[in-house]
Amino acid sequence: MTYSATRWATAPGGPPPHARAAEGTVLRSRLDTASELYRTNRAAQLANLAQLAEQLEIARAGGGERYRHRRRGRLLVRERVELLLDRDSAFLELSPLAAWGTEFTVGASVVTGIGVVSGVEVVVIGHDPTVRGGTMNPYSLRKTLRALDIARRNRLPVVNLVESGGADLPNQSDLFVQAGKIFHDLSALSADGIPTIALVFGNSTAGGAYVPGMCDHAVLVDRQAKVFLGGPPLV
Repeated sequence: MTYSATRWATAPGGPPPHARAAEGTVLRSRLDTASELYRTNRAAQLANLAQLAEQLEIARAGGGERYRHRRRGRLLVRERVELLLDRDSAFLELSPLAAWGTEFTVGASVVTGIGVVSGVEVVVIGHDPTVRGGTMNPYSLRKTLRALDIARRNRLPVVNLVESGGADLPNQSDLFVQAGKIFHDLSALSADGIPTIALVFGNSTAGGAYVPGMCDHAVLVDRQAKVFLGGPPLV
C-alpha cells in the first residue's frame, strides 16, 4: 500500500514504522570543505573534468580532412546523425572517448549511440571520413562491435552511416580476422528479425563496402556514393 501524507495522518496508529523512519531520517555531511585535503582533491577533480571536456571536444571536432570534406559538399558525421534523428530528441553517445591515450584519434573514427528515428529507438553507427577516410582501427572495431551487441541484446534496429575505406591498412594485421565479426553480427541481427539499414554517403571500399551489402536495406546518395572492394581510393 502507498501512503500519502494525508493518509499517514488519518491512518489508525499513524504512519507505518518504515514510513516514520524514512520521514525522520536526515543525512548530514561530515565533509570539511575548508580542509586542505578537500581543496586538494577538489582541484585534482576539476583538472580531471577539464581534461575530459578537452578530449570530448577533440572527438567532436573530427579529423584534419574536414575542410576538404566540406568542399566536396558533404556533411560531417555528427551533422548526419543530427539530421537523421527526430528533432529535439535525445542521443546517447556510446564510447565517445574510445582510443584515448593511444596513437589513434580520440573517438576512433566512428560515432556510435542510441537515438530516436520516427519515434523508434535505434542504434546509430556513423563513420567519420575526416579521420583517415573513416577507416577502422582496433578501437573502431571494438566500439562498433559494442554498439552491435547493444542492438542485439535490446532488439534495436541499426542504422549505419557509411563512408569508410574499410580497415586502416597499416593496422589491418591487428583486426583483419576480428573485423569479420561485424558482418557476422549484421547477419545475425537480420536473421533475428532486427532491421539493419545502411545509408552510403561517399566512397565505401573493402570492409566499408560489405556493410551495405550485409544490411537489409541500403540507400546510396546519388552521384556521391561509391561501393567497391578495391581501387585507387583505397590506397
